[in-house]
Amino acid sequence: MAEQVDKNAKQAGLEGRYPGGSVNADAVDTGAGEGLSVTEPVSRARVSSVARKTNETDIELSFGVDGTGVSELETDVPFLNHMLDLFAKHGQFDLKVQARGDVDIDDHHTVEDIGICLGQTLREALGDKKGIKRYASVFIPMDEALAQVIIDVSNRPHFEYRAEYPSQQVGSFTTELVHEFLWKFALEARITLHVIVHYGRNTHHMVEAVFKALGRALDEATSIDPRVKGVPSTKGVL
Repeated sequence: MAEQVDKNAKQAGLEGRYPGGSVNADAVDTGAGEGLSVTEPVSRARVSSVARKTNETDIELSFGVDGTGVSELETDVPFLNHMLDLFAKHGQFDLKVQARGDVDIDDHHTVEDIGICLGQTLREALGDKKGIKRYASVFIPMDEALAQVIIDVSNRPHFEYRAEYPSQQVGSFTTELVHEFLWKFALEARITLHVIVHYGRNTHHMVEAVFKALGRALDEATSIDPRVKGVPSTKGVL
């Protein structure tokens, strides 16, 4: 019967879209066997998209939690493209960003608004958060640098940031914008986010370690744990 269910899931286009091959939500009639109807729980895909247009930026962003690490990034901030690519690859997320902004002034508005959009799509994609692990703590080395990211998908936005970079610029990118991006992401996603760069000498390596750690920590925190019934909170809601 399990084989028939898997076969029907393939035919319905559901295979591979959910953690561990499982599907979970309203329900689907698989019709497994003559005179026998087997109902398997089926959940919605954890994906979301948003469009944000202001006098400063024009952004379209889509985000898939249960992806394959594929990113399509077109922004006016090359270093941020690089960091978002690392984030998606190491988090196994699908991420598409098209963004234009007033970079003739500076990169601030574009970086900030992409963080806002990414946070909004994460929050919407997770829905009621049933079954997620919720917490994660990840260390990532990048040569001489070491970064740590700790996440609680708590519905309580909070951000702590401990990082001192040797230089204020990586190419044309201002390192203070790392804080701006992460804070707006945490705020809109309504997560608790702690970022610590323990040490490093090369600013590029230090920032890169942060975005890799962010991807891997978020992947772990949002992954489905089959042992979790409902949401992982004694309150009964996140």
